[in-house]
Amino acid sequence: MITSTSTTRSPGIEFRNVTVRGSGGVVILEDLTLSVGRGEVVALLGPSGAGKTTALRAVAGFAEPSAGQILLSGKDVTHCEPRERGIGMVVQNYALFPHMTVAENVAFGLKTRKIPRREIAVRVGEALEMVGMADKADRHPRTLSGGQQQRIAIARALAPRPEVLLFDEPLSALDAQLRQGMLAELGRLHRELPDVTMLYVTHGQNEALTLADRIAVMANSRLVEYGTAEKLYRDPEFEFTARFLGSSNVLPVTISSATEALLPGHPELLKIAPTVQAAELTAKLSLRPHRVILLAAGERAENELEMQVEEIQWRGSTHLIAGRVAGQPFAVEALELAELPHPGTTVRIGFAAADAVMLRAETRNSEGVVVALPTGSDTAADTMATGHPAGLGSLAVAS
Repeated sequence: MITSTSTTRSPGIEFRNVTVRGSGGVVILEDLTLSVGRGEVVALLGPSGAGKTTALRAVAGFAEPSAGQILLSGKDVTHCEPRERGIGMVVQNYALFPHMTVAENVAFGLKTRKIPRREIAVRVGEALEMVGMADKADRHPRTLSGGQQQRIAIARALAPRPEVLLFDEPLSALDAQLRQGMLAELGRLHRELPDVTMLYVTHGQNEALTLADRIAVMANSRLVEYGTAEKLYRDPEFEFTARFLGSSNVLPVTISSATEALLPGHPELLKIAPTVQAAELTAKLSLRPHRVILLAAGERAENELEMQVEEIQWRGSTHLIAGRVAGQPFAVEALELAELPHPGTTVRIGFAAADAVMLRAETRNSEGVVVALPTGSDTAADTMATGHPAGLGSLAVAS
């Protein structure tokens, strides 16, 4: 039975302290609290085992929470059957019936819902038109490309006119060019269906950054950080987010003031983006490789460091120069260079204070869970679990 818990306009999807256990009682999603606004696209982003698909399956009704609540538009659906939830779902392997035509595949869910035949014809036509496949209605899936089959799967999910659309890594089976085309199609659908809430599971950072209004970064069955794509990319709070959502240089520093930090082995204070963390605290600084420049002779920058060059990679439009700064791994991504430094040499690099973002200082509690230390604006009671247990560092690999 679906019960309403709100009389005001509620979020499209809401997780309230949701925990899901697998076989043997193993926790596969832990204490997830997350709100997705109506008409919003939210990406669940993380490595394998992060709990992304489990969260999606819990919304769909295929994974039963052992604790917590799931609400759709303010209605508690935690214990409802999937067919009662009014959702559409698109999975990575298309799940089309090979013996049915395109139109029959799209109509299948409508028939199971006992929709009148005339209405089915109208909805099938609308859905196929929306994904640009109206002229393929009489074809069979085996005669279509992977991208076309995925469009049919999306049309089938749209035909019931759901309030919520769920995507479980829908582009993972497509090659890079088709993936880019489908991302554009999904963006267009979002604009044409502004009231449909979309939850999108992916381990691809480009998909999340391109499509999502907000991103939930997950690891080891827990939520690490949640915010807009731009906020998480430009100003991540935690090291895992900085490393997983795009590559990042991470340097250990000691905070000297709200706008300065000391890098071990470097005599001058670094100018940093303003931080509320306490002075004398040991923390880490995040710096995106493409925000660092190689300094020419006589050229100056707000911050200057020396880098020992170890390797140079050509990436078409850019060069990646990898090496070490103050003994720490470091990389610079520069537009294709006419003159390259040589491995074994030392170069001067520069960057702006605004690009030197302080990450939240972390420690491990008695249970081995990484927790954020209080900032200057926190109290001790505000110390929070960041969502990643001990050993997460092995997952935090720059991509």
